[in-house]
Amino acid sequence: MKTTADQQPSTVRRRSAGLVAAAALAATAASAAAVPAAAAEAPPVPSYDFSDCPDLPAGVEATRWKCEVLTATGSMTLGSRYVPALAPMTLTHAEGPMPDGSRGQVWGALRSTPTPVPGGLLGNPAGDGRHQLLPLSLQPEYGGRSDFYSVGNSLGLFTVRYRAVSPLLPQGCVIGGDAPLELRLQRVGDSRWVSKNPPVIAFDAKDDLFTAPAAEGCGPLGRLVNDRLGLPAVQGNAMTLSATYTFKTYDQLPAR
Repeated sequence: MKTTADQQPSTVRRRSAGLVAAAALAATAASAAAVPAAAAEAPPVPSYDFSDCPDLPAGVEATRWKCEVLTATGSMTLGSRYVPALAPMTLTHAEGPMPDGSRGQVWGALRSTPTPVPGGLLGNPAGDGRHQLLPLSLQPEYGGRSDFYSVGNSLGLFTVRYRAVSPLLPQGCVIGGDAPLELRLQRVGDSRWVSKNPPVIAFDAKDDLFTAPAAEGCGPLGRLVNDRLGLPAVQGNAMTLSATYTFKTYDQLPAR
C-alpha cells in the first residue's frame, strides 16, 4: 500500500526538507561560480598627462616614435634611513629609431613632491610633535643620464639626485649633486596589462646595489644631515618600486 506525503512520518518530512534546502544552496553556489571573473569590478585605469613629451630629433618618423609616461611609488633605504612611502614620481621620455637606424631616446621630465623622512632632521619618532620646525624631506631630481631600453629583466639606467629639504637647510643641500645615484632597476615578476585601450602596463622593480654619496652644500648642518641619513653609503641602499606606464606614438599626440 502506498503512503501519501501527508501520511509520511515527521522524521521523513524533515529529512526531505533538508535535502531540498541543500540542493538549493548547491545550485546558488554553482551559479555564483559560473560568473566570469571579468564581471568583477576592474581597477580604475590611471589618467596620464603627455604635456612633458619632448620634441623629436630632426628627421625621425613620428609614427615610429612613442612618448612613454611612467608613474611609480614605493620605498627606499638610503644609507641607514628607511623611507617607507615615497611620494609618487612621474617620468616622461621618448624613444624610437634614428634616421640611421640606431636606437634614439630623448628625456622629458621628472615630476614629484618631497617625501618626508620619518623622524625629521633630529631623528624624533614619527608623531612626537616636539620638533615640528625641523622636518626633513627628500625631493628627487633628474640626474642627467637615462637609458630606458630594457634587456630581459634589466630596465636600463636612470640617474637621480635628492635635494634635502628642511627650514634650516640651504637650497643647495643635495645628495648626488656632482655624482648622482645610478639606479639600474631589475624587474621583479612579470609585467601585467592593466588596460589595453589605452595601453597601461604595470610592473614591480628593485635595485639594491647602488651607492649613495654624502650630501653636499648643506652649510653648517651638513654633518648632521649625513649622520642622520648614514651617508655616504657604499652598500645597504635599496629602491623598491611599483610602477605603471602608458605610451602614445607622436602622430597620436596633439599638435604643438
